[in-house]
Amino acid sequence: MARVNTYLNFMGNAEEAFEFYRSVFGTEYEGEIMRIGDVPAGPGMPELTEVEKQLVMHMALPILAGHVLEGTDMVASMGHEVRIGNNTTIALQPDTREEAEALFAALSEGATDVNPLTDMFWGDYWGTCLDRFGVRWMFDVPGGASSPD
Repeated sequence: MARVNTYLNFMGNAEEAFEFYRSVFGTEYEGEIMRIGDVPAGPGMPELTEVEKQLVMHMALPILAGHVLEGTDMVASMGHEVRIGNNTTIALQPDTREEAEALFAALSEGATDVNPLTDMFWGDYWGTCLDRFGVRWMFDVPGGASSPD
């Protein structure tokens, strides 16, 4: 089922922030917390410290009316920094690749900071863009679902 979530970026304190939000909303995480150290090393990726490996790659916390906060830590040694424009993202989870592609094509027209839709190591079809109005959008089709034939 399609849904829209809010994705938050932090500089090393995502887990602390989400523990606070969990206490406020009285809810539990969706699934396990994925750590930066769980990510397969790609070409040209810097060597991560033990502290960086423990940073949050992804976590999700239901809050109200089916809305989910998702979050990650940025990694300074990889050149990441939190700033207006990348601190909050509207995360769309369309039902199909085709729907994701149509939304991505429309929202990425005139966009910057584009990560094209692609199959990811965790099994989803994923991409992002910063639209021409400075709003960051994330597209994620769980399991890389495709439209029925």
